This record gives sequence, C-alpha cells and structure tokens, in this order.
Amino acid sequence: MSDTAFVNEPPGVLFGLPMPMARAFALRGEAIGDEHARVRMPYSADHTNSRGDVHGGAIAVLFDCALSSAVRSHAPTAFGVVTVDITVHYTAPCAGDVIATAVCERRGRAMCFARGEARNADGELLALATGTFKLVPRTAPSSSESTP
Repeated sequence: MSDTAFVNEPPGVLFGLPMPMARAFALRGEAIGDEHARVRMPYSADHTNSRGDVHGGAIAVLFDCALSSAVRSHAPTAFGVVTVDITVHYTAPCAGDVIATAVCERRGRAMCFARGEARNADGELLALATGTFKLVPRTAPSSSESTP
C-alpha cells in the first residue's frame, strides 16, 4: 500500500494534491494504493480539548482526509473528492499522534464508500469512521492559471 511518489511532500500537499486543511492540521500522507490510505496527524496543543486530548473535530478532519484519499487511491492526482456523508464513532481519548488507515470498500463511477480506523502510536483504537464520497475529475490548469 505504498506509493513512493508521495514521500516527503511539502506541508499542505496530501498525496499529490494541494490541500490547505492538510497544512492547518499538519497531516502527512504515509501510504496510498490498492484501495488504501494511511494519514498521520501529529499531536498539536492547538488541536486539543480542555483536557489536552486531541479534539474529536480534529480526528474528524483526519478521517475526512484519509477516507477521501482511499477513494482516490487508484489515481491519486486525477480526482478531487467531495464528502457526501461521514460518521465517526469515538472509542478512546488520545494525547499524541493519531494515525488513520482507510479502505475504499466500493468505488462507482462517481460515488464511493470508505471506512477507516484511527489509532494512537501504540496501536490503541481511538475511533472508527465510514463515509460516502463523490469523485470529481480534476482538469489540468489553464495556461493563465499556471502563471503567477
């Protein structure tokens, strides 16, 4: 499940696509391919609740990015993804890095279904998620868009 083409991407790029949300949450794509994706969110005090645990909303952002990456894993830079629905079930708190793994269970021409898990660095289950996503073909930028 690893595509080395995306190793050491700059901040704000997730599996070949620019994504400001990825920069805001310091998300790092670790692996993609074969209907799977793995994305890490390093611990940041800016993304915690009043107890110092990673906020559930931050974990939801991580899931949205990881599940949507899994649905575009067959052609990571050819498609954008629109989230139609996402459901998250939290099972344990976390005060460290969170690693989400996701799998695309079914990909249609446009609609896709994915599920995932979030775990801490020790492998403890933190949350489960399912989501429905719409694939949107990306077009190459026009010459006027690619010039500064």
